[in-house]
Amino acid sequence: MAEVPAFAHAGATIADLGVQLASGELTSRTLTEDYLARIDAVDAQGATLRSVIEVNPDALSIARQRDDERTAGATRGPLHGIPILVKDNLDTGDRMLTTAGSLALMTSRPRGDAGAVRRLREAGAIVLGKTNLSEWANFRSSHSSSGWSARGGQCRNPYALDRTPCGSSSGSGAAVAAELCAAAIGTETDGSIVCPSSVNGIVGVKPTVGLVAGDGIVPISHTQDTAGPMARCVADAAALLAAIAERPVPFDPDPGALRGARIGVARNLAGFHEGVDARFEDALAALREEGAEIVDPADVPHAGDLEEPEMEVLLFEFKADLEAYLSVRDGETPRTLEQLIAFNREHADVELAAFGQDLFEKAAAKGTLEDRAYTEALATCGRLARAEGLDAVLAAHRLDAIVAPTAGPGWLIDPINGDAYSGGDAAPAAVSGYPSVSVPMGAVSGLPVGVSFLGGAWSEPALLRLAFAFERATGHRAAPTFAASLP
Repeated sequence: MAEVPAFAHAGATIADLGVQLASGELTSRTLTEDYLARIDAVDAQGATLRSVIEVNPDALSIARQRDDERTAGATRGPLHGIPILVKDNLDTGDRMLTTAGSLALMTSRPRGDAGAVRRLREAGAIVLGKTNLSEWANFRSSHSSSGWSARGGQCRNPYALDRTPCGSSSGSGAAVAAELCAAAIGTETDGSIVCPSSVNGIVGVKPTVGLVAGDGIVPISHTQDTAGPMARCVADAAALLAAIAERPVPFDPDPGALRGARIGVARNLAGFHEGVDARFEDALAALREEGAEIVDPADVPHAGDLEEPEMEVLLFEFKADLEAYLSVRDGETPRTLEQLIAFNREHADVELAAFGQDLFEKAAAKGTLEDRAYTEALATCGRLARAEGLDAVLAAHRLDAIVAPTAGPGWLIDPINGDAYSGGDAAPAAVSGYPSVSVPMGAVSGLPVGVSFLGGAWSEPALLRLAFAFERATGHRAAPTFAASLP
């Protein structure tokens, strides 16, 4: 077990820290210094999580500015002076790099902040640094090891250091769990917020696509990409979402929100792991005890039919969206997918040492977004995931939300064979562009697992209320142990 020093702010929520900052018991500068020291002790040394790819060289000066504003009576909201990490595929127009974990983007820079980062700064938060990720948000190879990037190395799970932190927001998930920040921002195309949240024992919100501005995300897909909050409790995730969202997301922390709520059980998104199923049954029992009306089953139609049309859409959009993104970066950088493929071949000893780039090559072979193959696949995704999928089951059973296990427990890191993903519920929300909130629902052999609350478009306020009530009733989150391995 790795030696991890005690932390002065262990267990503190964003609201707790805000109270201390408001009273003068704590300053943003001291808080930032404490988190930077924690990153150095736990991430760079000690447990060596490799979850933070870069710290912000201006973090302390920004913290001093937030302190000066507070002294002058000008606070900007709940995140004023709170240190937040952001994933390294979100543009920051500062002295930090934005690389998506790739060495190919080390010599160029974006021209400004991503929309989510811009709103984060406007809310008074301190961008503490950038988190490691599955390189190119896990869209380079079909046999990748989640959490690995050429720039950041292999990120590790703080509950068992030889286990995956899942991807692609691996660094954000591990850093939040290990209390290297107050909270973090991740991104998701399909599972990349909710899976790392589940296996790292935290709360993750994959918003409705469009709720958070999509500009400035190193892209995979403009129809599925979104940034979203990752935090240690639902209230913190709600506060972070409210700060970065483009429209109001009211949060009502009602412990009784489950009473009378109609909750559907997506049995066809479960059944992939015996231990996870046992925790899921416990979660359903807790929902019943809190007064929810359980509709079981309430399977999501066509959940098993999405993989092929989704991949077709992602390959087409990745080529078009990434090349558009690369065209406006400043400095020396590849400008096309073919040039990125060539760069990786030229630097194969570091970029391709563990696994290849077959997804890059498949995407490079695609045509434009006017191609019939793309437009038909996109229409199929919309029909199966929305009209005949989530919309259909929500309406048929008059549901307030659907629940399903988020993902399996973290598997052993294997850079040779890649991920041993067992199953999960991410695809329907991802392909539809609808929201999902993952909350801890216990552990399997010491490894955290989560339950997801899924809903229709723009249903984040309702899902957060239900998730908060479940969290309050169960209290499943436990701090990581930093074990070297499981017994």
